[in-house]
Amino acid sequence: MIHSILSSVAAGAAALAMLLALPAAAEHPLPNPFLSAPVYGVTHFNPAQTDTLPYAVARGEFRIDLSKAPSIPGGPVNIMTLAAATPGFMWAISTDRVAYVDSREGRWTALAEMDLPGVRRISPGDLKALLDPDFTSVEDVQSRAKAILGPVPQAVTFNGLYTVVDRGDIAYVNAGTRILAIGLRNAASPAEGLEVKRSIDAADFIPPTDFPGFGKALHLIGMNMTYDGMLVIGSASAIAVIDREFRQKPYVHRIGPDQLMSNSVSVDDANGIYVATGSFTPKADGILRKLVWTGTRLSDAEADGAWSSHYEGGNWPPAVKAGTGTGATPTLMGFGQDNDRLVVLTDGNDRMKLVAFWRDAIPADFQQIPGTKSRRIAGQLQVTAGQPEGVRWVQSEQSVVVNGYGAFVINNVIANGQPDKMVDALAIGPVIKPPQGAERFEWDTAARRWRSIWTRSDAVSISMVPVASEPSRQVFINGYSQADGWEVTGLDWDTGKTVHRTIFGKSNYGNGAYAILQFSHDGDLIFNSVGGPFRIPLR
Repeated sequence: MIHSILSSVAAGAAALAMLLALPAAAEHPLPNPFLSAPVYGVTHFNPAQTDTLPYAVARGEFRIDLSKAPSIPGGPVNIMTLAAATPGFMWAISTDRVAYVDSREGRWTALAEMDLPGVRRISPGDLKALLDPDFTSVEDVQSRAKAILGPVPQAVTFNGLYTVVDRGDIAYVNAGTRILAIGLRNAASPAEGLEVKRSIDAADFIPPTDFPGFGKALHLIGMNMTYDGMLVIGSASAIAVIDREFRQKPYVHRIGPDQLMSNSVSVDDANGIYVATGSFTPKADGILRKLVWTGTRLSDAEADGAWSSHYEGGNWPPAVKAGTGTGATPTLMGFGQDNDRLVVLTDGNDRMKLVAFWRDAIPADFQQIPGTKSRRIAGQLQVTAGQPEGVRWVQSEQSVVVNGYGAFVINNVIANGQPDKMVDALAIGPVIKPPQGAERFEWDTAARRWRSIWTRSDAVSISMVPVASEPSRQVFINGYSQADGWEVTGLDWDTGKTVHRTIFGKSNYGNGAYAILQFSHDGDLIFNSVGGPFRIPLR
């Protein structure tokens, strides 16, 4: 036992050393001391939401039979497996349950688990039926999804989507409108189980909104943590900051009429909180806001460094993505005081642009760029993702991957989808032709503009969040082809060439519906499948 603990500590120390040894401060957000770990303490890996890892990943081709790989059941959305505060352990958080996982020395075993209170558990049999590789049509997918997940399958995303683990090894998870602080009954003996330490109902301080497809409801959609240890909670209609003990009255900022938040938020090391919303009205502007947690209040005042900027919106997309603005969590870029400090997103145009905003003071010599919505916009550039002008939709539901001053975006909207986005996530690939296209950009700090580095018109990324490996110079996506079925594809960061393939075949367990790709410090793939997270050695 002592040997195992020492091994776990050594592995955690090695991972932290790797993170701290990375080169320039301009390229990496500061670790948040209140999170469980510098990497994987919060969804999208860190408070800046960069989706870039300090872990090396092998190149080559790997064929994997997921039926033989160790997994932690859960679903149908397992957005990310989070780091525990004790090195060598992780939290597997799903839309129906939470598990505490032993991941030491290649293990992948749930030591304890609990269902989310008030949420129906999806049984292994139901998951198997939902993931049948022999779907015959969209109607078949829709019928099974409704039978298993309920009349509105998309409603499962009201639970356990964006989560945080703090340095005390407490996982903060939402079940409907309740925010639960879940921990071990006995930290020295995880097998004794999990329990809800405390909870708070967001319905007591966040108003509902008319969310399309659900009527008037409170939909919790984001979570992060400030650098002084406060929880940031996002909903479709408001942002709240609350203390982790739930002892104080929450601080709430209303987003305002005609604006919808459909994804999470990013946080900088001075407690700036970046919130992107889109309009309910087609082609109306979206808004990117910087709010500031001052330590005593949640401020939108310019005197505290807060600001807001309009950006271009588009039409309500036909598939995968919700809303007319950005479909994604905003991502921070540039972390040194003397560097361009930006926040980036893709806008809401049907053929999107990549947009960078100055996140602190706008440089005194900077003139507003013609055609932009405000002087706050540092630069914007049309995304083609290699698609010809005749393709109407070049749009993304996924956040921009940021690696240094490089950015990666994918096109994952198709022309004809389903009103229910969960049905889309299950049907696109096996029975609906998937979207195509990806593009890599670089921010030129001297010229203050974006440059396109490469495009891949044939790249397929359906609904998983792409991630980059900094030391391996790769970016990874999850897609489907008729020839090989589901796979994780690694593209060279500098050239766009395919340099990695983990091929799963036609089993729909290879679908990572709306989840995030991950790798462990030793290069193993942590694949957050629609059926639960798998651990897959790539050696």
